[in-house]
Amino acid sequence: MHILFAGGGTAGHINPALAIAGTIRKKHTDAHISYIGTPDKLEAKLVPEKGYNFRTIEVAGFQRKLSLENIMKNISAVSKAVTSSVNARKLLKELQPDIVIGTGGYVSGPVLREAAKLGIKNAIHEQNAFPGVTTKMLCKNTDVVMLAMPEAQKHMSLNKEPVITGNPVRVELLNVTKQQARKKLGFDNRPVILSFGGSLGAERINQAVEGLIEWHTPTHKFYHIHATGKSGYDRMMQGLKEKQVKISEEIDIREYITDMDMCMAAADLVICRAGAITLSELCACGKPSILIPSPYVAENHQFHNAMTLKSVGAAEIIEEKDLTDKKLIEVVESLISDEDKLSSMSKAAGKNAIIDANERIYKVIMDLYNKK
Repeated sequence: MHILFAGGGTAGHINPALAIAGTIRKKHTDAHISYIGTPDKLEAKLVPEKGYNFRTIEVAGFQRKLSLENIMKNISAVSKAVTSSVNARKLLKELQPDIVIGTGGYVSGPVLREAAKLGIKNAIHEQNAFPGVTTKMLCKNTDVVMLAMPEAQKHMSLNKEPVITGNPVRVELLNVTKQQARKKLGFDNRPVILSFGGSLGAERINQAVEGLIEWHTPTHKFYHIHATGKSGYDRMMQGLKEKQVKISEEIDIREYITDMDMCMAAADLVICRAGAITLSELCACGKPSILIPSPYVAENHQFHNAMTLKSVGAAEIIEEKDLTDKKLIEVVESLISDEDKLSSMSKAAGKNAIIDANERIYKVIMDLYNKK
């Protein structure tokens, strides 16, 4: 069995593919896994690290805002659109996969289009509540459309019913209890706040969290774990020093969180962006959250993601344009002091969880394989 994945540009498109590939490899040790991505994006690092056959094509998206620079970029994108289709077709003929799975990003477009033309069974997996441009373009001609969130369907023109699979969730997040995590981290029964803005950090979130830490540190009422991202650590520590905030043992400020399973399990409230995979993990762990959607993503899809949890009572939303120290403190204070509210949010998040996404996606793939 040979399964080919196509997707990339961001971890949100790559990690689901790697999670699915891992499930296939676990169940079929002799399965051949290939991946087509771009040579200069994150997939070029992450996929080879997993030992999968990695091939590349050049592809680029079109810029919507008119400027001389963007016009030049669009001219280049037109050229790459032609060559990417030709190169995708060549790779498909060379690799001869049984199934092609697209997980989003511009690179999945030419690969899935050419796979359909060649009669290769194919499927797409959309992680977000608001589907990307590539998914919307491909959905009519693919064999199966898999959606992480049912809300995405209303933004698509489909010829057949989609399969609701959820997003793959890291297994380790499901194997730690709150009690185990708190013991490992050395915490007592005081509330735990977990906050982060992504691997590179988010300056506006760091600024607001700095004010939040200044507010609650003197009280010693909470534990707080915060990841600043690579560029934010020194700036935050210097900012707190200038404000004469004494960092106590209850405050844990890091560049990265490498033990997310422990930190997530211990948390009573999570403050973060609204990436699709992050929200799936919040639901799987049953965590109340304050979501600050990134306004810098395509189609404002993080806001749509966040609304799926807000609408069921699992999260509060602060848009970045409204984010201030005062606003974040106000929302945190109202939630962390209300155990009943946190409990109801936790239950709502848990009810929205799909923890068997890997198995659902695997079933789709095997059904396609048996029909080829």
